[in-house]
Amino acid sequence: MPTDASAPSRVRASDELREVALQQFATSGFAATSLQQIADHAGYSKSSVLYHYASKEALLEAAIGPAIDALEELLGEFVANGRSTEARAVFIERFVDFLLGNRLAVHTFVNQGQSLRGIPVIERANTAIRGLADSICEADAPLSEQMRFGVALAGAAYTLVAGATFLDEGQQHADADVRAALVAVLSELLIPADGRPTR
Repeated sequence: MPTDASAPSRVRASDELREVALQQFATSGFAATSLQQIADHAGYSKSSVLYHYASKEALLEAAIGPAIDALEELLGEFVANGRSTEARAVFIERFVDFLLGNRLAVHTFVNQGQSLRGIPVIERANTAIRGLADSICEADAPLSEQMRFGVALAGAAYTLVAGATFLDEGQQHADADVRAALVAVLSELLIPADGRPTR
């Protein structure tokens, strides 16, 4: 019979396994990551992983599900506030904060979303991204506007996770600098030119 003293270690193990899985899914890919690799990186046995998560798909759900919940909430607020330039500007700031807080999860479901179709949590993510695209782009938006959205989302996800490898090696940027740069770039991509703030 478990005691209360064992509960924190179980919670800690569950959290550690989820974090390690997220790192592995983002860097190696979901398909290339095994439960044994996750166990090895986390310092647990494979049976410990299976004790906490019934499958690799359950671990993926636990790892990226909270970020998808946050994205769905953000999308709901954006839709409720309308498509005005001001609403887009507020959305972009909140979206950048979301991206910064969920780098690995976003990288995982944006970059692997097509190859992992059929997994329920990935289907949720794909639906949220499609809803976001539909909300950003007008129904009759030209292909170039749709491409801007794709470049903005995928580019931001890639850059945040890849550590901006195209920058000088060893060059570090504070999150505030990264945030400001992302807000500026996404504003250029997602706000019509006549509505962008002047610099």
